[in-house]
Amino acid sequence: MAGPKDLDPSSSPRALLGAELRHAREKAGLSQEELGQRLFVSGSFIGQLEAGTRRMQVEYARMLDEVLGTEDFFQRNCAAVAKSKYPEHFAEAAEAEAVTTAIRQYAPLLIPGLLQTSAYARAVCRAYQPTAPEEDIDKLVTARIERARILDNPTEPLLWAVIDEAALRRVTGGPKVMAEALRHIADLSRRGRAIVQVLPFGAGAHAAMQGAIKLMDFEDAPPLVYFEGVGTGRLEDDPAITRHQRFTYELLTACALSPQNSLVLIETMAQDYAHEDHA
Repeated sequence: MAGPKDLDPSSSPRALLGAELRHAREKAGLSQEELGQRLFVSGSFIGQLEAGTRRMQVEYARMLDEVLGTEDFFQRNCAAVAKSKYPEHFAEAAEAEAVTTAIRQYAPLLIPGLLQTSAYARAVCRAYQPTAPEEDIDKLVTARIERARILDNPTEPLLWAVIDEAALRRVTGGPKVMAEALRHIADLSRRGRAIVQVLPFGAGAHAAMQGAIKLMDFEDAPPLVYFEGVGTGRLEDDPAITRHQRFTYELLTACALSPQNSLVLIETMAQDYAHEDHA
């Protein structure tokens, strides 16, 4: 297991909590594996808490205070880490995404969040919550677009997306919105900020017909896979599960169009949507 990362405690409440956890664990003379055993979790899970790639939940904070003799430190400070601008089922995944070195994602039904435009995101959020006040939708859209700022970095993270043709053919927000959305994907691809492959209808049956895949790698923590459903989501770090999902993703890339051919298709579809909007 990789050694713990030197964190900047001033960077975020979660970074502070991770740094304090590492300090308390080492002071108690416990390895990550040994502490994990006492909490009935894996040593890699403890490492993820220390590295800031996993959020500390209240039940674990309570157990850590008991095992490490830290009175109620972790319980008291857990509340600050729990605050999030993202929906509860996605908050932990979004926070992990912000510190990842690589994201590999298969999107079967919609354009991945990191590749969405504001207009596309608004159409998606409104479809999810048709009766929500406009200010609530504004907050969701803002949070989604802010997530994409990780792509402002010229080198990291690597974003490799396989997008099902169905996601590109579903007219979300109208032809004008779709034209803009596809041009945005093409621009990110041409600038080298995303590797994008389209899985065409012609590929037929494939290895991920049961749903989406999102794999995240980190510099000094084990990889995670995120599973998402309607209003639900969970992170998994089990090595067998992450290996299987990575193999599934590799099968998808083999079935998908090449990045260059995908770019041609995306730009052609963007032109078609633009013409449709002006028809």
